[in-house]
Amino acid sequence: MAKSDSFFIRATVTSAGGNFAQTEIPLGSYVDALGKSVLRIHNIAVQTYPTVIGQDWVVPTNTQTNLSYQLTTQSQTALVDATNKSVVACGRLDIANDGSGTGYTFLSQDSDILPQMWENGYLIAVEELYLGGDADAQMATGTVTIVMECTVETLSQNAAMALALSQQ
Repeated sequence: MAKSDSFFIRATVTSAGGNFAQTEIPLGSYVDALGKSVLRIHNIAVQTYPTVIGQDWVVPTNTQTNLSYQLTTQSQTALVDATNKSVVACGRLDIANDGSGTGYTFLSQDSDILPQMWENGYLIAVEELYLGGDADAQMATGTVTIVMECTVETLSQNAAMALALSQQ
């Protein structure tokens, strides 16, 4: 199995007020199941922020809010759970304001699934990935940016085709 040096793929999605949003990440330059080329994601770093980088999160007094994200091999219309075979990564940012002032009093970012949790990362044989985000109704706008560390590998034609079909 030939392996390339690692490189990085970046993507961003912004969601507002309880509306699921999704952006397509084209991988045709790296993945060609019939040509025996597949992508392995080794690590994903996740950045979350409001509309503008560096801007503070502002949460209404006595409320909590969240921003969820997912990376999938199939297009989605809403968030899905880890039983969906298209899920590559997912996580959530939770923010609360207990009423003691403006801004927030609690912030927690949790990644439920990331490729670095697996011994060999996550092998991708589809030509698009989809980064989805969903900021709940209490959050005006939330943005998720991911940076994926990847390599390109060569597989046998049969193995590549089987892998591509299993992630459809």
